Amino acid sequence: MTHTAPTAAPPTFTAPAPKVIQGTKEDWELVIGLEVHAQVASNAKLFSGASTAFGSEPNSNVAFVDAAMPGMLPVINEFCVEQAVKTGLGLRADIHLTSAFDRKNYFYPDLPQGYQISQLYHPIVGEGEVIVEMGGGTARRVRIERIHLEQDAGKSIHDMDPALSFVDFNRTGVALMEIVSRPDIRGPEEAAAYVAKLRQIMRYLGTCDGNMQNGNLRADVNVSICRPGDYERFQATGDASVLGTRCEIKNMNSMRFIQAAIDYEARRQIAIVEDGGTVTQETRLYDPDKGETRSMRSKEEAHDYRYFPCPDLLPLTIEQAWVDGIAASMPELPDAKKARFVAAYGMTDYDAGVLTAEAENAAFFEEVAGGRDGKIAANWVINELFGRLNKEGLTVADTPVSAAQLGGMLDLLRSGEITGKMAKELFEILWTEGGDPAEVAAARGLKAVTDTGAIEAALDALVAANPEQVEKARVNPRLAGWFTGQVLKATGGTADPAVVNKMVAAKLGL
Repeated sequence: MTHTAPTAAPPTFTAPAPKVIQGTKEDWELVIGLEVHAQVASNAKLFSGASTAFGSEPNSNVAFVDAAMPGMLPVINEFCVEQAVKTGLGLRADIHLTSAFDRKNYFYPDLPQGYQISQLYHPIVGEGEVIVEMGGGTARRVRIERIHLEQDAGKSIHDMDPALSFVDFNRTGVALMEIVSRPDIRGPEEAAAYVAKLRQIMRYLGTCDGNMQNGNLRADVNVSICRPGDYERFQATGDASVLGTRCEIKNMNSMRFIQAAIDYEARRQIAIVEDGGTVTQETRLYDPDKGETRSMRSKEEAHDYRYFPCPDLLPLTIEQAWVDGIAASMPELPDAKKARFVAAYGMTDYDAGVLTAEAENAAFFEEVAGGRDGKIAANWVINELFGRLNKEGLTVADTPVSAAQLGGMLDLLRSGEITGKMAKELFEILWTEGGDPAEVAAARGLKAVTDTGAIEAALDALVAANPEQVEKARVNPRLAGWFTGQVLKATGGTADPAVVNKMVAAKLGL
């Protein structure tokens, strides 16, 4: 049985054109599919209670079952199952109420059991989709084939001793979600954008922290080339023979490296085919220092791993009511939040994308914007706050200026108590010294001139002293800005520019 996630209507986009690479003899297009390994955000491993904490002493987070001690049996972590279901719902995917675990047999020093417990035949999550926006009103719909749960392997270490290798089993048994896409991606930029979108969705859901540097999110990238028109024939007929032989690039943990590796691999395959050779299906690694891929091993198929049902685990059966409960607790996801920001706050699609890139950023903005002008709040959050955070290598979690402080400053600006220039000065004080915006403004003498009499006196003096400039402004009203600038200068920047503009227009009869 399957449960299909409720489908909100995705936005309407035009599909971007596939990337065309010019060979020496003809043009070629790319066909790309990804297998993304996302570490489940859980304090315990998939089949044991051992900690998943990163950076612990080697082999300190290893339970008996992780180390494959005799007689030890795996026990499924229900929370990891919940996280996989939540991810599937976030990707509009089918949830299988019955799934099963298999043994994937291979022998490597960092796999103490000699097999990996995975889900080949009956994954917990079925078909779904991800909408990947590429800018300019274009987007690629990338179909998800499946998501299955599996346990991670350990880590072999070869650079601590010239004659010895070491193994750290701390990662052994950590729960992974393998998210397998259809070959719907047509270029390096799309591949990176797809991984970024997956990461964003899972971070919103709290199912994976997306830390690529720590290896918590990594991708195996399958690349092949075809002639223009062949991919469309494949889509229409399902005949994969019209596509080129694919090669898999393993363990990519950088968006930039994913793009570079795909570009290099595509050109390598094109050169082989145009020289009359045949691309060999294999697994390759990307060397970022040399900017090239190199052969790792021949590509294994399922039969090479001798898959069979895991005898230590019963089929996994979950209740529809449990899935419905998870669905009811789902947070607002990035696409829906972005659309709401555009509609509710009247901001541009670009600004909404910046503000919703991370759930924490969106929450900060909404606290600032509460009861205030959304466009002005967005401008200050994006340009002033985010700009300063990026400059200093900080995140919203580290910001010295809280949402309440920034909102209080915007209240002073809206009421006319401070000018835009004063607001920037006040923001700097709040950043470096903190404090209540109203109290800081009062203590530092940051107060806009609201005495129209003083403004009018300065304006009268300017008009009397500059009759020629007055006539020019009456002929060309755009030149009235000169008077505004001079009045602001005369008042030390303390006058409200909007008030001065109105008074200048009235004085000059514009």
